[in-house]
Amino acid sequence: MQQSKYKIRFRSGLWLLIVAAVALESIACIQYIYSRAAIKKEAVYHAKAELRAAELEINVATAEMEAAAHMLSRMAEYDLSDPKKMYGCTRTLLATLDNVESAGIAFVADYYPQCGRWYEVCSSRTNETGEAAIFTRQIGGPDHDYFEAEWFHNGLTIDSAWWSEPYLDDAGAQTMVVSCSYPIKDADGHVVAVACIDMSLSRLHKVSEYLQVYKDSYYSIQSSEGVDIVTRPDTMPGRKYMIFDKEIDATGWRLSIIIPEDILFAELNKVGFWITILMLLSLALLIFIMYRSAVNIFNLIDINSQKEKMEGELEIAKTIQTAMLPKVFPPFCDRADLNIYGLVDPAKEIGGDLYDFYVRHEKLFFCVGDVSGKGVPASLVMATIRSLFRSTTAHAENPKVIAQEINKTIAEQNDQNMFVTLFIGVLDLQTGLLHYCNAGHNAPVLIQSEGPAEQRVCSLHVLPNLPIGVLSGFDYTAQETQLQYGQTLFLYTDGLTEAENSDHAQYGEQRMFDILTSTIGQRPREVVEAVKQSISDFVGDAEQSDDITLLAIRYQVPALVMRNDIQQIPTLAEWVEELHVPDDLNMPINLALEETVSNIMLYAYPGRDDGKVFVEYQEVLSEQEKRMIFTISDSGIAFDPTKKDEADITLSAEERPIGGLGIHLVRQLMDEIRYERVDDKNNILTLVKTAKLNN
Repeated sequence: MQQSKYKIRFRSGLWLLIVAAVALESIACIQYIYSRAAIKKEAVYHAKAELRAAELEINVATAEMEAAAHMLSRMAEYDLSDPKKMYGCTRTLLATLDNVESAGIAFVADYYPQCGRWYEVCSSRTNETGEAAIFTRQIGGPDHDYFEAEWFHNGLTIDSAWWSEPYLDDAGAQTMVVSCSYPIKDADGHVVAVACIDMSLSRLHKVSEYLQVYKDSYYSIQSSEGVDIVTRPDTMPGRKYMIFDKEIDATGWRLSIIIPEDILFAELNKVGFWITILMLLSLALLIFIMYRSAVNIFNLIDINSQKEKMEGELEIAKTIQTAMLPKVFPPFCDRADLNIYGLVDPAKEIGGDLYDFYVRHEKLFFCVGDVSGKGVPASLVMATIRSLFRSTTAHAENPKVIAQEINKTIAEQNDQNMFVTLFIGVLDLQTGLLHYCNAGHNAPVLIQSEGPAEQRVCSLHVLPNLPIGVLSGFDYTAQETQLQYGQTLFLYTDGLTEAENSDHAQYGEQRMFDILTSTIGQRPREVVEAVKQSISDFVGDAEQSDDITLLAIRYQVPALVMRNDIQQIPTLAEWVEELHVPDDLNMPINLALEETVSNIMLYAYPGRDDGKVFVEYQEVLSEQEKRMIFTISDSGIAFDPTKKDEADITLSAEERPIGGLGIHLVRQLMDEIRYERVDDKNNILTLVKTAKLNN
């Protein structure tokens, strides 16, 4: 009987073992599929990004050649009266531009009768013996009949730059080239010659070398007619490849990246092999345990299965994050000590300005930057800067270190000589101490509620560090300042102060300071919107010339959160003490708040002890007065104390109705009282006290 029972358990355990084996294999397959998909997705993203970058590189190179051809054409048109001056034109161009392999000017037949039927002046970088030197000569003749050349024919007929197919220039550059032709016209507007600029295919090969994004991956460039400009190696029969293409609009050339799948998934296959080995070992262990203890086999299989599933989930997990500017405001709904609002208004569809912020370990990390230039290149650099800011601040808190790490990465890969002005700040939300580093950016403006009127809006002192990307290894200097509750830090890019109206007058710093002065005491959203409206009013119908970024950060007194417990009332006095209200108003404000909060605790939550009362504070300053606004909210039953009739204090205690004295006292102590019921679940009571300022 016992043996039969054991056999039944053994068979059950064996079936469970088989099921577990199938489950483990399924998990491995799912893991492999998802991992393969994730790797492929990353490869597609990486390859497309590299193709876009290469397209920009080649567009720069071709645009430079087209500009050179145009310039040579204009030089020749200026000196058409003298055929010998064509020599100087081609030599001057070649000496000026290092990337031009050879330059030539070819005239129509018999244009200069004294020079014969063929007249083509050419300057190249190698002489007849192959030495590196600018070599100029007339190469037209029966042996070099350029009249039939494609570049000459199209240069005569097309009134713009024209690119040839790759060919061997055995008369001029002595190497494989692509040519850019441009017509040359006489004073009557007739095309009399063609300016031709040759670019070596080896230069294009260097431009596209970094397209080898993976080991053993290939890259190529083909002309619009399918002729290889940068030749791809032959692929191996039976080997699978991923191919990515990108057409260059200016020339019609096609860029290609070819990645062998076995290279792409090599690491995944290694991981899959070891996972398979581990799975087999686990199954063997399960069988051994089943023989040793049939009773525990079910638990062991279940534990091992759960373990394998967890490992599979950990292997599959992968996060791809796109750099995005913060758009949700207020960004930190759970924080009352911080209020932030910002916007980016690009001059084009995409721009090079950026701002970013987030809170880590009770510190606010933030930055505002402006990339040199506009459009696609600037937006690519902007995305890189934002990504570097996030990755660097994940482990560094010193703005100097953050700036130096970002600068090192950008400067080492800055082939386009672009730079970024960047302000980096780290605000300790517990102490108000602001550490910052300014990399060539506009100095932020500090808006404060107290102090002399002329000092309430002032620029933050910043040191003249170099912008990001200018000099690798530059030693940045960090600074610090102490923020007080109620102060607002306003950051911006030069698109604000350099905004121009239709008369080309600039907005300027003084207008900015004037509008910021009018916003003292207002919330960041109101500050930013006031500045934006001021810019709009000033610019009018004029076209926006630069990106505009505005970011306002207000460091404010945290809200007081009180439990529905009358014993919490003494904390009100401590909280009010931190607000630094005028001494003569400290007592009245305390009394009004204590009376209001006490009534809420007594009547808003009848029979409950789980309610909360929130008290918030805000200051609004003008030149004559300070408005102190206290907002008291709860989620108790609806009750509007402002509708309570005025208490008749002339009556005796026996004649006067019960209640009403509390709101009467608050009315006497405060200047304004407002009540609002929000979403039929929150009571909002606003108390306002105004104090005159001594100017």
